Amino acid sequence: MRSCLLRIPAFPSAFVSAFSRGAWLTGPDSDEPPSVRFPPLITVSDLPASTPAGRNLKEWLQEQFCDKPLEQDDMRLHNAAYVGDLDTVRNLLQEDGFRLRINEKSVWCCGCLPCTPLRIAATAGHAACVAYLIAQGAEVDLVDVKGQTALYVAVVNGHLDCVRILLEAGADPNGSRHHRSTPLYHAARVGRVDILQELIRFNADVDMDHQLGPRLILSARTLNTLVVCPLYISAAYHHLPCFRLLLQAGAQPDFNYTGPVCHEALARGLASCLLDAVLRHGCEVTFIHLLLDHGANPAFVSWDESELEAPNRRKVDPEALKVFLEAKRNPRRLAHLCRIRIRRTMGKKRLNCISSLPLPEPIKNFLLHQN
Repeated sequence: MRSCLLRIPAFPSAFVSAFSRGAWLTGPDSDEPPSVRFPPLITVSDLPASTPAGRNLKEWLQEQFCDKPLEQDDMRLHNAAYVGDLDTVRNLLQEDGFRLRINEKSVWCCGCLPCTPLRIAATAGHAACVAYLIAQGAEVDLVDVKGQTALYVAVVNGHLDCVRILLEAGADPNGSRHHRSTPLYHAARVGRVDILQELIRFNADVDMDHQLGPRLILSARTLNTLVVCPLYISAAYHHLPCFRLLLQAGAQPDFNYTGPVCHEALARGLASCLLDAVLRHGCEVTFIHLLLDHGANPAFVSWDESELEAPNRRKVDPEALKVFLEAKRNPRRLAHLCRIRIRRTMGKKRLNCISSLPLPEPIKNFLLHQN
């Protein structure tokens, strides 16, 4: 079986730009994901006339990325997965020929992107088909030509039941390293706290950075890398329940602050850390309380009340600013510092064990931020 990720056509950049949903398109100085420059989108007229597929984009994709030649392909299984026809899926998989092709990537009736039947069913939200295909041997972590897993597309399309089935079947909760985003990042961005809970329950990394480009040098790390943080993106879109859940699951409140930052970037209005970014985005005071309670260091944010009227800081919530300035002036209580140290010593992968510790309930609730 040919690998859809390794067989690259003569003009890969144009193809990637046409189908990559993970690429960021905004400018480097905005409080949005960093810019990635791709060539113009490919169109049908851009296809080489000399290829056997001619100027038919769907046939060209079939030729370049599918696991079987177009003339040999029978798309009935893929089409049945697309419409959620479980009876047809069952009947087809009684035949050895279709059972052997259960993980085959092909173009189905209403799509151009070559995918497996499981990926198609997960996209459409057909939970019964997803469960049956897995039971019959479908591989849960196969990726399409964009690096998307079945779990990722189920999250993107908001299909909680499919997400649960895939996770219970052993799907990687962090998605694929070949894609520029993760299931958890997308759930945090769109505010799907129910999906976020499931991903965290199956040990998704709450600080995962899936950017494929070269890392910035330490001295220049500001918002350009902060945007890959799920905690940041949940705050940028003001999704408070997601923000709270990520912190409770052990997300780093000072993610990306590892030392000196680029002062030129700060002068252009870029945030130095999560606390700075939350203030700049005008988030309500609860966001500030949560960051401080989970150990964010207010000393990392250098500006004060006199700078509130600066053009790049006019969004700041006055109450949030007041809480931040008070925290900067006054040390936290010893009990608060002990909770931070205990949680950090345990590590985010063991925080879910707190509830089973032989401790009084008030102490466990305090450590879990449930008091």
